[in-house]
Amino acid sequence: MNNLTAKDVEVLTHLLTGEEMACKKAKIYANTLMDAALAAEMEGIAQAHAERFAALFAMLGGKS
Repeated sequence: MNNLTAKDVEVLTHLLTGEEMACKKAKIYANTLMDAALAAEMEGIAQAHAERFAALFAMLGGKS
């Protein structure tokens, strides 16, 4: 489907790692925050990172 170069794959892999880490951190923050509004905001941020991760993974030809 895609004709990705080795550099493209390297960049996408780096971005995937960043999105995965940001998602995990946001989930941790959401679970530890005492303020419900802030916790909900962090859940939304985690979801946004998860969606970006899925989109990037799909670019690599993975299934989402």
